Amino acid sequence: MARSAILNIMCQAASKAGRSLTRDFGEVENLQVSRKGPADFVSNADKGAEKIIFEELQYARPTYSFLMEEGGEVKGSDGQHRWIIDPLDGTTNFLHSIPLFAVAIALERNGEIVASVIYNPIMEELYTAERGAGAWLNNRRLRVAGRKKLADAVLSTGIKVTGTSNDAKAMKQLAAISPTCAGIRRTGSACTDLAWLAAGRFDGYWEAKLAPWDIAAGLLLVREAGGFVTDLSGRDKAIEKGEVLAGNEQIHGSLLKALKAID
Repeated sequence: MARSAILNIMCQAASKAGRSLTRDFGEVENLQVSRKGPADFVSNADKGAEKIIFEELQYARPTYSFLMEEGGEVKGSDGQHRWIIDPLDGTTNFLHSIPLFAVAIALERNGEIVASVIYNPIMEELYTAERGAGAWLNNRRLRVAGRKKLADAVLSTGIKVTGTSNDAKAMKQLAAISPTCAGIRRTGSACTDLAWLAAGRFDGYWEAKLAPWDIAAGLLLVREAGGFVTDLSGRDKAIEKGEVLAGNEQIHGSLLKALKAID
Protein backbone atom coordinates (compact mmCIF):
# COMPACT_ATOMS: atom_id res chain seq x y z
CA MET A 1 0.00 0.00 0.00
CA ALA A 2 1.10 3.57 -0.69
CA ARG A 3 1.27 5.76 2.39
CA SER A 4 1.10 9.54 2.58
CA ALA A 5 4.05 11.58 3.79
CA ILE A 6 2.43 12.20 7.16
CA LEU A 7 1.64 8.52 7.70
CA ASN A 8 5.22 7.58 6.79
CA ILE A 9 6.45 10.00 9.47
CA MET A 10 4.14 8.41 12.03
CA CYS A 11 5.17 4.88 11.07
CA GLN A 12 8.84 5.79 11.33
CA ALA A 13 8.35 7.23 14.82
CA ALA A 14 6.32 4.21 15.96
CA SER A 15 8.87 1.78 14.52
CA LYS A 16 11.80 3.51 16.21
CA ALA A 17 9.97 3.56 19.56
CA GLY A 18 8.97 -0.07 19.03
CA ARG A 19 12.60 -1.14 18.61
CA SER A 20 13.43 0.55 21.91
CA LEU A 21 10.52 -1.17 23.66
CA THR A 22 11.49 -4.55 22.19
CA ARG A 23 14.97 -4.24 23.69
CA ASP A 24 13.51 -3.19 27.02
CA PHE A 25 10.96 -6.00 26.91
CA GLY A 26 13.80 -8.50 26.84
CA GLU A 27 15.29 -6.86 29.90
CA VAL A 28 11.95 -6.94 31.72
CA GLU A 29 11.79 -10.70 31.21
CA ASN A 30 15.14 -10.98 32.97
CA LEU A 31 14.12 -8.58 35.74
CA GLN A 32 11.03 -10.64 36.53
CA VAL A 33 13.17 -12.91 38.68
CA SER A 34 14.55 -10.09 40.80
CA ARG A 35 13.09 -9.20 44.19
CA LYS A 36 12.69 -5.52 43.38
CA GLY A 37 10.77 -6.24 40.19
CA PRO A 38 10.82 -4.32 36.91
CA ALA A 39 8.36 -1.50 37.73
CA ASP A 40 10.93 1.31 37.71
CA PHE A 41 12.55 -0.08 34.59
CA VAL A 42 9.21 -0.18 32.77
CA SER A 43 8.51 3.42 33.73
CA ASN A 44 11.82 4.42 32.16
CA ALA A 45 11.04 2.35 29.07
CA ASP A 46 7.70 4.15 28.73
CA LYS A 47 9.30 7.58 29.03
CA GLY A 48 12.14 6.61 26.69
CA ALA A 49 9.73 5.51 23.96
CA GLU A 50 7.72 8.70 24.33
CA LYS A 51 10.88 10.81 24.03
CA ILE A 52 11.76 9.03 20.77
CA ILE A 53 8.29 9.64 19.33
CA PHE A 54 8.24 13.27 20.46
CA GLU A 55 11.63 14.04 18.92
CA GLU A 56 10.81 12.29 15.63
CA LEU A 57 7.47 14.03 15.21
CA GLN A 58 8.65 17.44 16.37
CA TYR A 59 11.54 17.33 13.93
CA ALA A 60 9.19 16.46 11.06
CA ARG A 61 6.40 18.88 12.03
CA PRO A 62 7.85 21.47 14.45
CA THR A 63 4.67 23.59 14.68
CA TYR A 64 2.27 20.82 15.77
CA SER A 65 0.98 20.43 19.33
CA PHE A 66 1.26 17.28 21.44
CA LEU A 67 -0.89 15.46 23.98
CA MET A 68 1.12 12.65 25.59
CA GLU A 69 0.50 10.17 28.39
CA GLU A 70 3.77 10.91 30.18
CA GLY A 71 4.70 14.40 29.01
CA GLY A 72 1.25 15.95 29.04
CA GLU A 73 0.37 18.77 26.65
CA VAL A 74 2.88 20.70 24.58
CA LYS A 75 1.46 23.64 22.67
CA GLY A 76 2.62 24.26 19.12
CA SER A 77 2.23 27.37 16.99
CA ASP A 78 0.16 25.63 14.32
CA GLY A 79 -3.19 25.85 16.11
CA GLN A 80 -4.82 23.18 13.93
CA HIS A 81 -2.81 19.97 14.41
CA ARG A 82 -2.15 17.89 17.50
CA TRP A 83 -0.38 14.58 18.01
CA ILE A 84 -2.02 12.27 20.58
CA ILE A 85 0.50 9.71 21.83
CA ASP A 86 0.55 6.63 24.02
CA PRO A 87 4.11 5.28 23.91
CA LEU A 88 3.26 2.06 25.74
CA ASP A 89 -0.38 1.03 25.90
CA GLY A 90 -0.54 -2.15 27.96
CA THR A 91 2.02 -1.25 30.61
CA THR A 92 0.87 -3.96 33.03
CA ASN A 93 1.24 -6.57 30.29
CA PHE A 94 4.73 -5.26 29.58
CA LEU A 95 5.52 -5.42 33.28
CA HIS A 96 4.56 -9.11 33.37
CA SER A 97 6.31 -10.08 30.11
CA ILE A 98 3.00 -10.48 28.27
CA PRO A 99 3.57 -9.44 24.63
CA LEU A 100 0.26 -7.58 24.27
CA PHE A 101 1.25 -3.92 24.19
CA ALA A 102 1.53 -1.28 21.52
CA VAL A 103 2.65 2.18 20.51
CA ALA A 104 -0.28 4.40 19.55
CA ILE A 105 -0.04 7.67 17.61
CA ALA A 106 -2.98 9.71 16.30
CA LEU A 107 -3.00 12.99 14.39
CA GLU A 108 -5.84 15.35 15.17
CA ARG A 109 -6.71 18.17 12.75
CA ASN A 110 -9.17 20.80 13.95
CA GLY A 111 -10.54 18.39 16.53
CA GLU A 112 -10.91 15.41 14.20
CA ILE A 113 -8.64 12.35 14.02
CA VAL A 114 -7.29 12.13 10.45
CA ALA A 115 -4.43 9.61 10.70
CA SER A 116 -3.41 6.89 13.13
CA VAL A 117 -0.80 4.22 13.77
CA ILE A 118 -0.86 1.35 16.27
CA TYR A 119 2.24 -0.83 16.40
CA ASN A 120 2.87 -4.02 18.35
CA PRO A 121 6.62 -4.57 17.89
CA ILE A 122 6.67 -8.09 19.38
CA MET A 123 3.99 -9.41 17.01
CA GLU A 124 5.31 -7.15 14.20
CA GLU A 125 1.82 -5.85 13.53
CA LEU A 126 1.57 -2.31 12.16
CA TYR A 127 -1.97 -0.94 11.95
CA THR A 128 -2.46 2.27 9.97
CA ALA A 129 -5.40 4.40 8.90
CA GLU A 130 -6.05 7.72 7.22
CA ARG A 131 -9.42 9.37 6.89
CA GLY A 132 -11.02 8.21 3.65
CA ALA A 133 -8.16 5.84 2.78
CA GLY A 134 -9.13 2.71 4.74
CA ALA A 135 -7.52 0.78 7.56
CA TRP A 136 -4.59 -1.57 7.10
CA LEU A 137 -2.61 -4.24 8.95
CA ASN A 138 0.86 -4.24 7.43
CA ASN A 139 -0.17 -4.42 3.74
CA ARG A 140 -3.59 -6.03 4.20
CA ARG A 141 -6.82 -4.03 3.99
CA LEU A 142 -9.00 -4.42 7.07
CA ARG A 143 -12.74 -4.86 7.49
CA VAL A 144 -14.66 -5.38 10.70
CA ALA A 145 -16.24 -8.82 11.15
CA GLY A 146 -19.64 -9.42 9.62
CA ARG A 147 -21.35 -11.31 12.44
CA LYS A 148 -24.76 -9.84 13.18
CA LYS A 149 -25.87 -11.56 16.40
CA LEU A 150 -24.44 -11.13 19.87
CA ALA A 151 -24.80 -14.88 20.39
CA ASP A 152 -22.10 -15.40 17.72
CA ALA A 153 -19.88 -12.52 18.83
CA VAL A 154 -16.62 -12.43 20.76
CA LEU A 155 -16.45 -9.16 22.66
CA SER A 156 -13.72 -7.31 24.50
CA THR A 157 -13.84 -4.98 27.48
CA GLY A 158 -11.68 -3.56 30.23
CA ILE A 159 -12.07 -4.53 33.87
CA LYS A 160 -10.34 -2.16 36.27
CA VAL A 161 -9.27 -3.22 39.74
CA THR A 162 -8.83 0.19 41.33
CA GLY A 163 -11.86 0.05 43.62
CA THR A 164 -13.67 2.96 41.98
CA SER A 165 -17.44 3.24 41.60
CA ASN A 166 -17.07 2.49 37.91
CA ASP A 167 -15.63 -0.96 38.71
CA ALA A 168 -18.93 -2.13 40.20
CA LYS A 169 -20.76 -0.83 37.15
CA ALA A 170 -18.31 -2.60 34.82
CA MET A 171 -18.82 -5.89 36.67
CA LYS A 172 -22.58 -5.47 36.41
CA GLN A 173 -22.25 -4.89 32.67
CA LEU A 174 -20.02 -7.95 32.37
CA ALA A 175 -22.50 -10.14 34.25
CA ALA A 176 -25.38 -8.98 32.06
CA ILE A 177 -23.66 -9.20 28.68
CA SER A 178 -21.56 -12.34 29.16
CA PRO A 179 -24.48 -14.81 28.86
CA THR A 180 -25.66 -13.18 25.63
CA CYS A 181 -22.46 -13.58 23.57
CA ALA A 182 -19.99 -16.25 22.47
CA GLY A 183 -17.26 -14.98 24.78
CA ILE A 184 -15.61 -11.96 26.38
CA ARG A 185 -11.89 -11.21 26.31
CA ARG A 186 -9.70 -8.70 28.15
CA THR A 187 -6.38 -7.81 26.50
CA GLY A 188 -5.22 -5.09 28.90
CA SER A 189 -4.59 -2.67 26.03
CA ALA A 190 -7.39 -0.44 24.73
CA CYS A 191 -5.66 0.37 21.46
CA THR A 192 -5.11 -3.35 20.87
CA ASP A 193 -8.82 -3.99 21.48
CA LEU A 194 -9.74 -1.44 18.82
CA ALA A 195 -7.08 -2.62 16.37
CA TRP A 196 -8.20 -6.24 16.74
CA LEU A 197 -11.81 -5.19 16.26
CA ALA A 198 -10.84 -3.40 13.03
CA ALA A 199 -9.08 -6.62 11.96
CA GLY A 200 -12.19 -8.73 12.62
CA ARG A 201 -10.72 -10.61 15.58
CA PHE A 202 -13.21 -9.06 17.99
CA ASP A 203 -16.81 -8.32 17.08
CA GLY A 204 -17.47 -5.64 19.69
CA TYR A 205 -15.76 -3.64 22.41
CA TRP A 206 -16.85 -1.39 25.23
CA GLU A 207 -15.01 0.33 28.06
CA ALA A 208 -15.15 3.48 30.21
CA LYS A 209 -12.67 5.59 32.18
CA LEU A 210 -10.23 5.88 29.30
CA ALA A 211 -7.79 8.65 28.38
CA PRO A 212 -7.66 10.26 24.90
CA TRP A 213 -4.34 8.56 24.10
CA ASP A 214 -5.86 5.15 24.90
CA ILE A 215 -8.43 5.34 22.11
CA ALA A 216 -7.68 8.17 19.65
CA ALA A 217 -5.69 6.05 17.19
CA GLY A 218 -8.05 3.08 17.40
CA LEU A 219 -11.21 5.10 16.74
CA LEU A 220 -10.12 5.98 13.22
CA LEU A 221 -8.95 2.42 12.54
CA VAL A 222 -12.38 1.00 13.37
CA ARG A 223 -14.25 3.61 11.37
CA GLU A 224 -12.01 3.17 8.33
CA ALA A 225 -12.55 -0.60 8.60
CA GLY A 226 -16.31 -0.04 8.30
CA GLY A 227 -17.17 -0.10 12.01
CA PHE A 228 -19.19 2.13 14.28
CA VAL A 229 -17.65 3.92 17.27
CA THR A 230 -19.49 6.04 19.83
CA ASP A 231 -19.50 6.71 23.55
CA LEU A 232 -21.59 4.40 25.74
CA SER A 233 -24.72 6.47 25.14
CA GLY A 234 -24.41 6.24 21.36
CA ARG A 235 -23.09 9.75 20.79
CA ASP A 236 -19.93 10.84 18.98
CA LYS A 237 -18.12 11.89 22.16
CA ALA A 238 -15.83 8.94 22.88
CA ILE A 239 -12.67 10.99 23.39
CA GLU A 240 -14.40 13.76 25.34
CA LYS A 241 -16.17 11.32 27.70
CA GLY A 242 -13.35 8.76 27.90
CA GLU A 243 -15.56 5.84 26.95
CA VAL A 244 -16.03 3.75 23.84
CA LEU A 245 -18.53 1.37 22.27
CA ALA A 246 -17.52 -0.18 18.96
CA GLY A 247 -18.51 -2.88 16.49
CA ASN A 248 -20.18 -3.34 13.15
CA GLU A 249 -23.61 -1.74 12.75
CA GLN A 250 -25.58 -4.69 14.13
CA ILE A 251 -23.28 -5.58 17.04
CA HIS A 252 -22.86 -1.94 18.00
CA GLY A 253 -26.63 -1.50 18.06
CA SER A 254 -27.22 -4.65 20.11
CA LEU A 255 -24.50 -3.75 22.63
CA LEU A 256 -25.82 -0.21 22.94
CA LYS A 257 -29.30 -1.51 23.68
CA ALA A 258 -27.95 -4.02 26.22
CA LEU A 259 -25.83 -1.43 28.03
CA LYS A 260 -28.68 1.06 28.23
CA ALA A 261 -30.87 -1.62 29.84
CA ILE A 262 -28.41 -2.04 32.73
CA ASP A 263 -29.18 0.19 35.73
